[in-house]
Amino acid sequence: MTARRRRQWARGARGGGVSDGATMWRGHGYMSDGSRGEAREEPHSPPHLPLSPGAMASARPRAVGSGRSLAWDVCCGLESLPVPAINAVDDECLPSVQYTPENVAGPGEDLDPTEITLPGCECSSSSCEWDTCTCLQRYEGAYDDNLCLVDSTEETGYSRPVFECNIMCKCSEACRNRLVQRGLTFKLQVFKTSKKGWGLRTLEPIRRGRFVCEYGGEVISFPEASRRIQSQNIGDMNYIIAVREHVSSGEVLQTFVDPTHIGNVGRFLNHSCNPNLYMVPVRVNSLLPRLALFAACDIAAEEELSYDYSGRFNNLPKEGTTKEESCRDTRALKPCYCGAQSCTGSLPFDSSLYNLKDKWSAI
Repeated sequence: MTARRRRQWARGARGGGVSDGATMWRGHGYMSDGSRGEAREEPHSPPHLPLSPGAMASARPRAVGSGRSLAWDVCCGLESLPVPAINAVDDECLPSVQYTPENVAGPGEDLDPTEITLPGCECSSSSCEWDTCTCLQRYEGAYDDNLCLVDSTEETGYSRPVFECNIMCKCSEACRNRLVQRGLTFKLQVFKTSKKGWGLRTLEPIRRGRFVCEYGGEVISFPEASRRIQSQNIGDMNYIIAVREHVSSGEVLQTFVDPTHIGNVGRFLNHSCNPNLYMVPVRVNSLLPRLALFAACDIAAEEELSYDYSGRFNNLPKEGTTKEESCRDTRALKPCYCGAQSCTGSLPFDSSLYNLKDKWSAI
């Protein structure tokens, strides 16, 4: 999606131009879990601290919970709260990841995630109000007084686009329309699971509708996403997610995020066929969305956090054949270990980023 077409879409969204929700596909055709990964290229390095296993193991304080402490804070102080990591399963250390709290520009994407392209409001109050705030009037307020995402799916059947107040707005940082941009507000922990590799859980209760974390990494183009996936070996883990937003004009906006080497805590989230989180594209300063994960239900302390990699959860049901069903070669599917009663038995599969014929003919 070009910068010009995204700006045209944004003008349409202000006037109610979005008529459908967003579909999210994290194409896990060649992975056995949603938590560990390798890639085939050396990405550019943004100005963030490296997350090497040696540096993490030297962290002095002990992480919360039982097991071998690997890090006091996998975020290297770049988030509002520390996120510890433990391993009570085996001797594996955390993968080497360069941490970034927000998306960074990657190869092929013509928009910089840090670019400021949206207008701001003139509100002088600490928190914007509907009758005076141009942001709330233009895009509709997304959050209630309890900082919970207003669920539009019951009325419309899909999630509407979310626009927060931005750096151009005159309202204070305490404005209730500034939520995702504040970062983490709940205590989380990275931990090793028995079957799914690394996972992420909450250490405190989370109310339904509250923002939990982002899925952040390199924003890349479709050709680059396809190239990276097709360069993987059959056993490699994949983190690339494809977000497709459907507009009333019939156009589909596509965003591809890869946190394999440069990413945040969202990369540790596992898939579930009955998840407790769901993803919503949220725009702050840029027309490129931030992929925010909100609580789909009340979540108890120490419960693992998960979302549906296919994006079907809390979205319009897909008509006709799904991408998973259209995948004839079952060798491309990997087993799902979510344990839900509604489990499909395999991880979601997005064939659009794979050339299956070439991939399997090489075996």
